[in-house]
Parts: sequence; C-alpha cells; structure tokens
Amino acid sequence: MSDDKRLLELAARAAGMPIHVWGQKGQELVADMSNPAGHKLWNPLTDDGDAFRLAVKLRISVEQMAMEVIAYPADGTCAIEPNDDRYAATRRAIVRAAAAIAEGQPS
Repeated sequence: MSDDKRLLELAARAAGMPIHVWGQKGQELVADMSNPAGHKLWNPLTDDGDAFRLAVKLRISVEQMAMEVIAYPADGTCAIEPNDDRYAATRRAIVRAAAAIAEGQPS
C-alpha cells in the first residue's frame, strides 16, 4: 500500500468517513463528508476544498512558516511539511495531522 493511500485511509477514519471504494486511478477515495445522499471522489492531498473541510471537521490549526507548514490537531501533536509548494505542503500537513488523530483512536 502506498504511503499516500494509507494517509488517506487514516484521514478518512479520523473524520468518520466510510471508505466505499478506491477510484479507478487508485489515488482517491470514493467518500464524501458533506454529501450524505451520494459519494464523490475525495482526496485532500490534491483538493484544497477537501483539505479545508477535513481541517475544519477535525479542528486542525495550520501555521505557515517561511520554510515549513505545521498542522496542529487538538490532541497536541503536530505534522510538519517542508514548504516547497505552499498549497501542497498545507494539504499534506492537514492529512498527516488527521492520520495522526486516527492512529491514536482504537480500531
């Protein structure tokens, strides 16, 4: 399993989202936090809106530094990403913080 796939599965679990199936490319989940009537592709690693909704749902704070982005979930841990691409780093830090939340939850 790829690292990104694992991160997405953990992030979905932290958000209480059921994972229905993987998309045809295998890079996105078919799940949706905001649409109970249906499913859509969900990938907060590549979609700003998905990352924003994930951060809001899990109360993850984000801090932009000169060389890195730091995401702080409410449990006090943090996820740090190098700031090569500010948008991609922010999305990844949010997903990593969500994954850390899931890893602290019982299975």
